[in-house]
Amino acid sequence: MPTQLFLGFSALVWAGYGLYCFMVPTALADMNVITAASATGTVEIKAMYGGLQTALGVLALMGLLRSAMIKPALTALAFATGGLFIARSLGALMAANFSAYTSGALVFELLATLIAVWLLKKQPA
Repeated sequence: MPTQLFLGFSALVWAGYGLYCFMVPTALADMNVITAASATGTVEIKAMYGGLQTALGVLALMGLLRSAMIKPALTALAFATGGLFIARSLGALMAANFSAYTSGALVFELLATLIAVWLLKKQPA
């Protein structure tokens, strides 16, 4: 049950935020997070914040719906959120900038990483 809750929550959060960022790439600028300086920048926001995050959400949904996809989904979530946490932590330390957005993202990414790893360890071999 915890695995299904985590995968369902992850599917909603990642796909929801990804689709939102794809459809409204200026939302990040409105939150004073990221601005696109050109059309290429807007495409990049749509790809990385829209496409990649939506794909991660769809993978979590596949893990929720198909038992054979549980381990791949949890593994991807663990690596993706772990990588985001490490890179964001280092970037924030280097910039000496822990905005509310950055701090919130760090908490989310750390918790998601720890939960994904914990759930992976609980999976049968």
